[in-house]
Amino acid sequence: MSHSDFAPDPLFDLSKKVFIVAGGSGGLGKGLVQALYERGARLAVCDLDEKSLATLSQSFSGILTAVADICDEASMDQIVQQTLTQFGRLDGGINAAGIIRPAAAFELDVDALRMSFEVNVVGAFNFSRAIARRLPKAGGRIVHIASVSSTVANVGYAAYASSKSALSHMVRVLAREWASSNILVNAIGPSMFNAGMAVNAVADPTVSQQALSVIPMGRFGQPEDLSGMAITLLSQAGSYITGQTIYVDGGRTLV
Repeated sequence: MSHSDFAPDPLFDLSKKVFIVAGGSGGLGKGLVQALYERGARLAVCDLDEKSLATLSQSFSGILTAVADICDEASMDQIVQQTLTQFGRLDGGINAAGIIRPAAAFELDVDALRMSFEVNVVGAFNFSRAIARRLPKAGGRIVHIASVSSTVANVGYAAYASSKSALSHMVRVLAREWASSNILVNAIGPSMFNAGMAVNAVADPTVSQQALSVIPMGRFGQPEDLSGMAITLLSQAGSYITGQTIYVDGGRTLV
């Protein structure tokens, strides 16, 4: 795939903008890569899955791919430097990396709880700070993929929900700290999507039926359902939005 001749409304224009996408080689991340790429953004994509990164590189010409661990501060600093070296600028990033370890509280391994916070919170912090340190004086945009689990209490989600709740509040704090530098920090909170970590759950009829029963729109999200909000938050259209977790959830948080 090559960059299209898509001519967007200036309000949503991402052409020539440079973004780092963490966790971008599969699931929701890959859908976001495609959406930004098709609108002319230049992208650096990092992930731990080297094979998926190689496939992604073949699909989207001109992107930078790198194996990087979001939990490692030096690794994040390195992908930022690689991005600046290749593209000569940086306008922000979107973080789709994350893990989920569902288990009832009495069966939850404490190490799984720690790892949830390590990836979903510490990793998000490393990503945010590495980018924010190298943004130009004009500022930039940082977007995290959070979850409806930051506000709804799903049984068996003590580790995931707690970490995503922490992520949403961290977004608020970073947004306030960096607002004077025009660094806007936001999150998108999807409900259950038929992609990435939720594919197996969606395929299970029992889990699927229960999950759909609390989504008023009666369907699971698809990767492309996140695109519009991501584009808004990264473009001029989102220039006065910061510190928010915006739920793209088919109404899940209304139940």
